[in-house]
Amino acid sequence: MALLESQPFRLLICDLKMPKMDGLQVLSIVRRKYPQLRTVALTSIPDEQFRSRAYALGVDLFWNKPGTEQEVRMFVECLESLLGRESDAGFRGVQSKSLVDIIQLECISQSSSVLRITNGPLTGRIWIQDGELIDAEAGELRAEAAFQKILSWRAGGFETFPAEPSRPRTIFKSYNGLLLETAQALDEARGEATATSEGAPKAANTPMSQLSQVEGVEFVLAMKPGQGGQVARGLENPERVSAWAKETLEGFRGLGDRLRAGALEQIAGLGLQRHVVLARQEETEFCVGWKHTMTLGQIREMMTKVLALWAS
Repeated sequence: MALLESQPFRLLICDLKMPKMDGLQVLSIVRRKYPQLRTVALTSIPDEQFRSRAYALGVDLFWNKPGTEQEVRMFVECLESLLGRESDAGFRGVQSKSLVDIIQLECISQSSSVLRITNGPLTGRIWIQDGELIDAEAGELRAEAAFQKILSWRAGGFETFPAEPSRPRTIFKSYNGLLLETAQALDEARGEATATSEGAPKAANTPMSQLSQVEGVEFVLAMKPGQGGQVARGLENPERVSAWAKETLEGFRGLGDRLRAGALEQIAGLGLQRHVVLARQEETEFCVGWKHTMTLGQIREMMTKVLALWAS
């Protein structure tokens, strides 16, 4: 507290369990005295009540102490995002001010919570259980329609409340798939809204938009050589996925050369949450996520459609 009074700071990272004054008391005082200061609660206590109380105080990020190198990198990325977008309009939220980021972080961390989102007089709720979106409500709308409505709000605030395990499930799509569909619907709505004269043609779908509409697709990443040659839909961190995809493709190409197996066509990885396919067409490399319910045969068939759409 003495340091905060002595000079300006941008970020406070605070433990919860401390002598003399616990973290929640510190954060409560800090949020009142220094409302512009970014605040992070870092703890080894995975307690939902602590988590809810911290967010109720207006804390930007509640994070369990990282135990692996990957968790440390994720934590650092969250801090960079938190400090890097201070001037942006939007939601005062967890790792940034993007509502999409908030939802993705809740799902990635396998959390169970209820997000209450406000936009002026409008209020919406999103229910998350064990990292899965299960329901949404906005006015008279429910389920996916409510979720899309809430995601259309560009600014506001949010609060996190304890989970409601007994909440009936109305949303059965994966959160990545639903975010992809919602982004696509919002893009189309904005494209229609930009028509300035009666009878003006709608904006043509981009190749990436067409690929993301293929049945079963959860995310798409297309990578071309050179700076700025990467486009993605439905991915939280395309840079990280791109680096992994390129390294994996290069490794398998080397294996194919050593085995004299010919040119590499595709790599398919089957997982519990989703399937992933890596492929190359001319100078473009692809990483495509598919719903986990699809069979390998279905994926091969639909992947052919994806590559044909891109070529056209």
